[in-house]
Amino acid sequence: MWDEKREREEHPPHPRKEPRLDLPLTVEGVRTAFRDCADLSVRELIRPGGERVTLCALDGMVKAERIGDQVLRPLAQDRELAGLRGEEALRRMAEGGLWGVQARRRDTMDQAAADLIGGWCLLFCPGAKGALALFAATEDKRAVGPPAGETVIKGAQDGFVESLRTNTSLVRRHIKAPELRIREQTVGRQSLTAVDVVYLEGIADPAAVSELERRLRRMDVDGVLGTGDLVEYLVDDIRTAFPLIQYTERPDRFCGGLLEGRVGLLADGLPLGYLAPSTVSSFLRAPQDKTSNWIMASVILFLRWLCVAVGLFLPALYIAMATFHQEMIPTKLALSMIAAKQDVPFETVFEVLIMLVAFEILQEAGLRLPQSIGQTVSIIGGLVVGQAAVEAKIVSPAVLIAVAIAGVAGYTTPSQEMAGALRLWRFLLAVLASVAGLFGVVGGAAVLICHLAELECFGVPYLAPFAGGRGLPGAMRAVVRRPLSQEKLRPGILRPRNRRRQR
Repeated sequence: MWDEKREREEHPPHPRKEPRLDLPLTVEGVRTAFRDCADLSVRELIRPGGERVTLCALDGMVKAERIGDQVLRPLAQDRELAGLRGEEALRRMAEGGLWGVQARRRDTMDQAAADLIGGWCLLFCPGAKGALALFAATEDKRAVGPPAGETVIKGAQDGFVESLRTNTSLVRRHIKAPELRIREQTVGRQSLTAVDVVYLEGIADPAAVSELERRLRRMDVDGVLGTGDLVEYLVDDIRTAFPLIQYTERPDRFCGGLLEGRVGLLADGLPLGYLAPSTVSSFLRAPQDKTSNWIMASVILFLRWLCVAVGLFLPALYIAMATFHQEMIPTKLALSMIAAKQDVPFETVFEVLIMLVAFEILQEAGLRLPQSIGQTVSIIGGLVVGQAAVEAKIVSPAVLIAVAIAGVAGYTTPSQEMAGALRLWRFLLAVLASVAGLFGVVGGAAVLICHLAELECFGVPYLAPFAGGRGLPGAMRAVVRRPLSQEKLRPGILRPRNRRRQR
């Protein structure tokens, strides 16, 4: 029986303290709010005329040259400012007496503390209410460079970095239209992470924009420090291994999604951008598809879909045919497989599962090791483990070939999250094939299709354009890349306000 009292004890409420810092906005209040903080800098300055003012900042968050040029020098040289005191002096500084690009008055400690953490400095004048916040943030950040996780063959060699404003500037450089909108929210009680919703007004579906903003406002967590801290609160269904929101490290691909009518998401501290709504076909398209000839791109795209099917079903089909349906195997091949398997003590299903698990372990080890040796360990480990397993009669050569082909085919998927979901279902289909042969494979495929058919991303069917009433032409667009001159309209499944892409 459900015990309400015990539930409250195990899951106490998540109180939100308002105001966060119940302190007066004074120098002593700042000292109290940032007590035991070695990076807090409080300096008293004597203005011409003998008045003492106090400057507060956080070392490492501000740039000393900016404070010297935009705050200290005007305080010492401005003769008109030297004759003012108290409230009048603070008002004159806010109106341009200091040379800072941005200045704003602050009346509460919550506002002042957020400014200090954001790279602003606070100036207190005796006799004046509140403080003056002056922008002096440091620009120390990782330089813009090629994306590490997405290979660029023909395209811009710039990738998202951890600085939110740098990322929005990269988007602005690719899309210079004034209709580009960037709406910001703060998510996370402790991390206070800035998250921007990016879209093109007049193209993106307003309902999708509003829904994404609503889900961000609904988030009530301590911090947003990684991708999982954000994505799991935004997707429609977390009971699936398939990714429902697409991410990219490339600003050009991000901007391409915005031009299609998708809604983008950028978070401070994350060197990537998210695009929604997303479908299965969007995870199987690569940016290089538009940089190649449309015929070549169509062949590669079709080959990518074929590799998905091979990587997903080949181990299961091998188990089903070798265990239950030997008549489907040509006679000479069957005799060769039987001869190679004579000294192997395990059943076929155990051979396949052992090799699948071994390759997954090697792949995980390659990801966790330093980049300089990770690929070497994966390649050498795969060769050594496979060859040693065959020579030790633990697995047969046919099993090794089938698993290797499936593994290599899975690497053609551009999205690593989609590839991981397909590998999981590869295990499930292999187990079903060991139980019921081809009937188990067909039943597992039907369950997979039904599972994908019930998924949605912001109201868009996950199997679009195969689902959603688009018919055969819509399905063909997912498998074949048409010439760009014939792509007159944006995808209708995204419900863009303006479907016309070009004349």
